[in-house]
Amino acid sequence: MENDLRRRCPWCGTDALYTAYHDNEWGRPEHNDRKLFEMLILEGMQAGLSWITILRKRENFRNAFDNFDPQKIAEYDDNKISELLSNEGIIRNKRKINAAVSNAKAFLDIRREFGSFDAYIWGFVGGVPIINSPKKPEDVPARTPLSDKISADLKKRGFSFVGSTIIYSFMQSVGMVDDHLISCFCHTKLNK
Repeated sequence: MENDLRRRCPWCGTDALYTAYHDNEWGRPEHNDRKLFEMLILEGMQAGLSWITILRKRENFRNAFDNFDPQKIAEYDDNKISELLSNEGIIRNKRKINAAVSNAKAFLDIRREFGSFDAYIWGFVGGVPIINSPKKPEDVPARTPLSDKISADLKKRGFSFVGSTIIYSFMQSVGMVDDHLISCFCHTKLNK
């Protein structure tokens, strides 16, 4: 990052981990089911915490949660949940960990119904990212009517920790929505 004078969205600051996430992931369309599942679980884990906290624990989460394999997570039993609750490298919140297990089951149900989670979730935007052009951070919403709709549908299907604000953040993280500020170098790069 030294001597990197590119303009970025201000939320990522100058932390190397945060800027790498901003530059290489946030707002970029993701269609891999396992990656989509990982981001959905991590966004839920982030509730009430900062995203940098989650990024710093991301590798620990991957190791603890079998690299976010929904098939394996759906089968976690009480012993595995106890093991996770004692793992200091992750967020040790029982409700969030239980949600990851129930969300894995609901995720698999969606894959059976739609062929992939990708087909389901990207269907809400017609398979095409919503490109916004915010001028300042205040122009970026915390939730939208679309995130309200997706959140409600996910809850109806048995998901938890998928409130509208979490879902909007998920949509940004997997590129369903591009909210890079127009002054950010990623905004131009993504929209060329």
